[in-house]
Amino acid sequence: MKMIKKTLSILLLTSGTLVFAQERPMHEVYSMMVYNFVKYVQWPDHTETGEFVIGVIGNNDVFTTLNTWYGGKPRGSKTYVIKKFNSAADVTDCHVVFIDKSKSGEFDAVNTKVKGKGTLVITDKAGLGEKGSGINFKNIDNKLKFELNQKAIEASNLKVSGSLTSMAILI
Repeated sequence: MKMIKKTLSILLLTSGTLVFAQERPMHEVYSMMVYNFVKYVQWPDHTETGEFVIGVIGNNDVFTTLNTWYGGKPRGSKTYVIKKFNSAADVTDCHVVFIDKSKSGEFDAVNTKVKGKGTLVITDKAGLGEKGSGINFKNIDNKLKFELNQKAIEASNLKVSGSLTSMAILI
């Protein structure tokens, strides 16, 4: 059963997202991908109980979808909590921060604030992967792909599975 779930997750991440995106609104695609990224990352506090916090800056639809679909659900010994932040100044301890392209100007401040704290920063604007985002969405030939910045991941004290690494554009 575990193998089936893993296979389905990999298929979701690797499927032709152009077709998938045409069937679903983009905020749902982003929400599903953020949720699936979490499955392939290990955090320093992975054995502790409490909250697993995903913060969203700038996209109300992604926040609402993540909160509706995953808020309050279990993640191992933790429970998903989805938080909406208006700016970098509002960001508190998170396991994941998604910064929408509309708020990409907040990237440097957010990245500085969470550096070394076990936070996966996910962005959606060209150039932010190279600038230090752990994962950055990128459109290539009308398909949604993602970049993985291995140095940023390591600097955040996170470990990424080989499965996720093999699907990413490595930078």
